Parts: sequence; C-alpha cells; structure tokens
Amino acid sequence: MTHPTTIDLNADLGEGSPHEALVMPHVTSANIACGGHAGDVGTMRDSLRLAAKYGVAAGAHPGFPDREGFGRREMHFPPEEVTAFVREQIEALKAVAAREGVRLHHVKPHGMLYNQAVRDRTLARAVAQAARDSGLPLYFGLAGGASVMLGEAAALGLDAVGEGFADRGYAPDGSLWPRGQAGALLPHDQAVAQGVRIAREGITVAVTGERVNIPARTLCLHGDGAEAAELARDLRAALERAGVRVAAPGV
Repeated sequence: MTHPTTIDLNADLGEGSPHEALVMPHVTSANIACGGHAGDVGTMRDSLRLAAKYGVAAGAHPGFPDREGFGRREMHFPPEEVTAFVREQIEALKAVAAREGVRLHHVKPHGMLYNQAVRDRTLARAVAQAARDSGLPLYFGLAGGASVMLGEAAALGLDAVGEGFADRGYAPDGSLWPRGQAGALLPHDQAVAQGVRIAREGITVAVTGERVNIPARTLCLHGDGAEAAELARDLRAALERAGVRVAAPGV
C-alpha cells in the first residue's frame, strides 16, 4: 500500500542549539522546548520568531522536569502531576506565543516522557490530557503498533498525528532502537533514505532486518547536532524530488 504523498517535517528546537536558525527554513513544524528539559522565555521567544519568519507551524515540546538529564532519564510521577507539569510547560509557551502574535498548532512530548508514554497507557493519557486542557488540537506521537500514545490522544478528542523518525533506528515492533546502542542514530544518507521511504511507502527496515510499518503523517529529525541543518535541507529536497508534498498537518 502506498502511503499518502504529503508529509510534515518536524524538528525538536528551542533547546539551545546554535544551529537552529539553519534548521528552521527546511522544516514545516517546530517543537519548541518550554521549560521542562530545556528552554526559557528567551529561547521560546527566539524560536517562535524564527518559526514565524519561515512560516513554520510552532508547537510545544514538553518534557520531564529534568534539566540536568535533558529529559532523557526515566522518571515516574502520579498521573495528575504529569498532567500538571506538562500543562504548565505548554501554557508557558502559549504566553510567550501570545505576546509574539504566534498561534500554536500542536504538542509533542520530549525524550523519555515520549518514550515511556509509548508503552504506558496511563502516562500517555496524562500527557494527552494536558494537551487537551491547553486547547491545542494536534498531538504528535509515535506511529505504529508498539505505541499507545495515539489511541489515548484520539480518545480525548485530539487529532493524533503519527510520527516517524528519519534519523533513528527502529526495533522490529516499531519502537525506537534504544539510544546508546549501535544502530540507534542513522548516518546522513541512511536517514535521508529512511525518511523518503516512510513518507512514500509507510515502511522501513528495523535494525535487525525486519520490515516495519510506520503509518506516519509527520517525520522528525533531531535539531540539536551540527549536522542537523544539512540533514534537514537534504531530506526536504529528497522528499520533494520523490514527489512528496512537505507541509504541516492541516496546512
């Protein structure tokens, strides 16, 4: 089955990377850190201004309140606390966006909050509840059968947008291959090829060789490395050469 030929290209931004201004022109959605794992009023403002300059759909990128670990350490909170701190982060970005005249489009959890919510239904619902409470209708979560994120978001009335990853390796069940293990981060050319294949066919190949279905409406690339701008540019160009329309959901 051929996957739809429109795809969003998103990047996790507002995290202090010096390369952000070079990434933003090539993506169509920006997930902006809003004070949990990274970010403050100044970085949120700067990212929102860049997004507005390039016509990029801006969204919130809340994470565990773990700046020391950059939101990549496993943590556990009661569901009501998760909803509260995620909602607080989203509202912080909304306040800055209102001052800048920018409308927010979506929510995408960060790092370990995202990874744990892939399999933990209670956590997934707690995060999605915060997104609904904040009035942002689009919710980005891992596409594929391994993930409960999208089902919980949809059950709360959100537009659940399946996300694939151009530059990350996959496990056979459609989850992301663990960071720190060989194959977790793909080299440039392989990331471009994987992004195009997910966009056009809705599939990729796991690190261990199995075919994996990835029914994605948005593709993520990570925006914090020195190679991020080059990957964003080359992936977008490759998508367009392949006949894929690159646009934010609903645009």
